[in-house]
Amino acid sequence: MSRTYLITGAASGIGKATATRLTEQGHTVIGADLKDADIVADLATPVGRAQLIQRASELSGGRLDAVIAGAGLAGFEPRAVSVNYFGAVAILEGLRPLLAAGTDPRAVVIASVASVHPHDAAIADAALAGDEEAALAAARAAVDRGEGYAIYGSTKAALARWIRRTAVTADWAGAGIPLNGIAPGTVLTPMTEPMLASPDVRKIVDETVPMPLHGHARPAQIAPLLSWLTSPENELVTGQVVFIDGGADAVLRGDGTW
Repeated sequence: MSRTYLITGAASGIGKATATRLTEQGHTVIGADLKDADIVADLATPVGRAQLIQRASELSGGRLDAVIAGAGLAGFEPRAVSVNYFGAVAILEGLRPLLAAGTDPRAVVIASVASVHPHDAAIADAALAGDEEAALAAARAAVDRGEGYAIYGSTKAALARWIRRTAVTADWAGAGIPLNGIAPGTVLTPMTEPMLASPDVRKIVDETVPMPLHGHARPAQIAPLLSWLTSPENELVTGQVVFIDGGADAVLRGDGTW
């Protein structure tokens, strides 16, 4: 049965690969991104988030069967806080009524194995408190301390915690809508390839995200998991952050958390 999907970050990387896979399966995909998409919107701003939600409602006829929140920024810039956390949360919350009107609705957020790296608690806590101004201020302070590298992982750690606390609420599990995240390792996308082009940076990446199974991933290797998590077959998995990282989490955390 054909389903209607909304994917943010659909113009490149994991979002594009997933959109291609779903379209080839006969589904309808509404893509959102900064350019080259059905909906062009900047998730770093409240205006852009509102525009996306409004256009999604118009293009979908008021119902969606699945949402994949994949838009994100890497790097050391505070703007990543607005896109990676506040943009993702606003879109999922804003589109939830459209999911509630859909058939076998599902939602997935793209987090990261970086969510288990040491992170800046001030950024993550402010994000979870819904205080975007404070989270941005904490990110700018991290940059000023020379710790801008912590911004990305902090946004993903906050997302993972948001998924865990939100998925089991009345609005999601209680309404029959599974909400999950995935945590990729290093994926070869336009966002990461400039960093990996530097041997020195690549060495650091491989030390912080060791991937003993097949090394760096391709977006097309991530798409099947997103496809399954947002399919009607997924009836019971919710509140989970599923690691698809070539073994990085197992290397980094071992078995000490069990």
